[in-house]
Amino acid sequence: MSTTPTSPPGPPRGQPPLHAVQVLGHSAASGVHVRSLAAGLVARGLKVTVCGPASAERGYGFGAAGVRFAALDTRPGTGAAAVAALRAACVGAGLVHAHGLRSGLLAALALRAPARPVPLVVTWHTRTYAQGPRAQVVHLMERRVTRAAAVVLGASSDLVDRARARGARDARLALIAVPTPDYPPWDDLRSRHKARAELGVVERPLLFTAGRLRLDRGYGPLLDAARQWRALDPQPLLAVAGEGPDRPAIQHRIDAEGLPVRLLGRRPDVPDLLAAADVAVLSSRWEARSVLAQEALHAGVPLVATAVGGVPELVGAAAELVPYADPEALAEAVTRLLADPARRAELAAAGRAQAVTWPTEDDTVAHVLSVYDELAHR
Repeated sequence: MSTTPTSPPGPPRGQPPLHAVQVLGHSAASGVHVRSLAAGLVARGLKVTVCGPASAERGYGFGAAGVRFAALDTRPGTGAAAVAALRAACVGAGLVHAHGLRSGLLAALALRAPARPVPLVVTWHTRTYAQGPRAQVVHLMERRVTRAAAVVLGASSDLVDRARARGARDARLALIAVPTPDYPPWDDLRSRHKARAELGVVERPLLFTAGRLRLDRGYGPLLDAARQWRALDPQPLLAVAGEGPDRPAIQHRIDAEGLPVRLLGRRPDVPDLLAAADVAVLSSRWEARSVLAQEALHAGVPLVATAVGGVPELVGAAAELVPYADPEALAEAVTRLLADPARRAELAAAGRAQAVTWPTEDDTVAHVLSVYDELAHR
């Protein structure tokens, strides 16, 4: 999917360009998106300020893209100070665009009763799971944010529906693209062999997944499936890239049950490891536009994924989909693919074709600019 980039919202002659403030939380996925978006907006003549955790500037280098960065502590418990800091950063802004629920709430509070009304756009990249009393708190936060926003953009259709259910005046599907890593060519057998040799799987199938190590991200069913893969000959290895608070619990279970799983920690070579895999596995409880799914299809790696959130509309027919929390279905789908090279080749080709239909970074910037332009002329 591609479009011709639009021109930025044009101010009257003699007036400065639109100043758009982007408010960023702690999500890695939204950080990559905001870095790409901010760079595209600057290239099209806008003045852009990004407010977010100090670690975001170190991780994404907003300054190198011509973006002004203002450190903002968005952690829970810093509400009043964060609101005051954000209000100061928004002085003179023509529009504020917050990414995520907490960032949206901070922006809504910072823009309350300003000297002049400033439009608020909120993008929901993910959803917050909560139980008990906290679930009601999250519900109230979502209502407050959606009702304060002029436009809510959802990364998947179910997020758009959720925003409308919470009272959004205008909720739309976002066009969200992330930069595509440089993968080794699909027929680069030397690079593939090197990555597999490092993991000791030259003669074994390699399964790959990546993500934050939290048990509520679907690792329980994934390890249940891995228990069934122990009976395969040769036995596949599941390599997991990523870190998180539940790594000790996950590692304990791997050791106690002798599961063919290796936790790799944070890896800078995820594209190489993914490209070397026989099958990529996504076992999440919920995803909007899964980065792992996008990278697998871009790289032509067969994908088995849970049919949750925005995953089905993202991958179409280019992946094997299974229900969430059904380890038998997950294990069977992977086993079937490992035994069927023709089906893996078919999915690899379908994945590359599906990836071509996704929005590009230019599409993303053009879409956001059209929203800004619309709000500027209201």
